[in-house]
Amino acid sequence: MVDREPTVSEEELHAYVDGQIAGGECAVVEKWLESHPEDAARVAAWRAQAEAIRARYGAVASEPVPPRFDLDRLTRANRKWPRLAAAAALLAFLVGGTAGWLGRGAWEGAMPARAVTTEALDAHRLYIAEVRHPIEVKAGESHLNPWLARRIGYPLPTPDLDTLGLKLLGGRLLPGTSGRAAALYMYEGSTGERFTVYCRRDQAPQTALRYRATGPVGSFFWVDDDVAFVVSGPADRARLQKVAETVYEQVESHQRTSSTLRHLSDVRAVRR
Repeated sequence: MVDREPTVSEEELHAYVDGQIAGGECAVVEKWLESHPEDAARVAAWRAQAEAIRARYGAVASEPVPPRFDLDRLTRANRKWPRLAAAAALLAFLVGGTAGWLGRGAWEGAMPARAVTTEALDAHRLYIAEVRHPIEVKAGESHLNPWLARRIGYPLPTPDLDTLGLKLLGGRLLPGTSGRAAALYMYEGSTGERFTVYCRRDQAPQTALRYRATGPVGSFFWVDDDVAFVVSGPADRARLQKVAETVYEQVESHQRTSSTLRHLSDVRAVRR
């Protein structure tokens, strides 16, 4: 009978990060992480997030409780408080409901951005943790960009980020929502940090750059010419914005060149 490797649940991974499991269980989790790079990447991200929270708010935990939160003082508060609270709650409900109705378009417009960004971030986290197979087709292979451009239905130029110290590793094809294919390009910096450029066709309205950060990972999203782009990497907003702007400028330049060439071709066809 073959002994099977014990599985480790997400709850056990959280307990491992929080230091809530014993030594023997730690060894089991650590062995699991050695052969499961996706979970190892998640654990690393959780730890980085916890460290960031401790660095930002750790000192607050040792501060004395402010007088305004003293329980005895709150208990002696004026008995008119329940009536005032009820009135305030009613007012908040009316104002909030009105604001929600008037602002529904903003939320609806943000939903495609959220969906595409979530897809891109999931792909980013999954593949940057891969050591041997982070990409499907290596950089330098001539069919990389024509293949991805053909599959997503958009003449995308391969972003060149050499000036930012990022070397192209290659790319891969990914499934997107509603049967749309997506392209993912991966880049690596001199210290091993990785960035990805994710793009696919999308019917969302055109939008400018939007930033989103989840723990140690950040992303910039935008839609142009019915194509959604997401640039992801370490949550250094200033640096990530430079990467996103460089990609944006190269895509725009490629579009202008392609438009000019199509116009010249149409003119020649008419003259014939």
